[in-house]
Amino acid sequence: MLKHRGFPGRLPGTDFQFTIRRENRKAGPTPLTQRERFRHRKPADQRADAGFLAALIENFGDEPFVRGNLDAGRLSWLLGREVKPVGDFDPADYDQLLRVDMQVAEASFPQLFAADGPSGPDRDDADADRDEGDDGDGR
Repeated sequence: MLKHRGFPGRLPGTDFQFTIRRENRKAGPTPLTQRERFRHRKPADQRADAGFLAALIENFGDEPFVRGNLDAGRLSWLLGREVKPVGDFDPADYDQLLRVDMQVAEASFPQLFAADGPSGPDRDDADADRDEGDDGDGR
């Protein structure tokens, strides 16, 4: 199983994991399955999807990449839409090639492609206020 060095292990400040530590030698890889994303999903889940897709784009762009140690559950939320298999699809293969479909990704997550940069999932209004001249001394 290929380990993607430099890929974030989880969404900052949360327990949403992006990678796994080791392969499952007993049962084999968790199969990838396309999951339906409903509009009423929790905002935290939506941020996790956006953060994971942003990490995929930052690390791989639109080039093919090996599934490797990327979390099957997190990939499954994007599979068939923003992330598509390359070649014959084997859902239970750590060596499966995948690719980000940039057109679908931009349509689904336009905030990641905004001209002023992504409004990252770990940035909130408190950070924006701090950026606007607050030097942190409480005055």
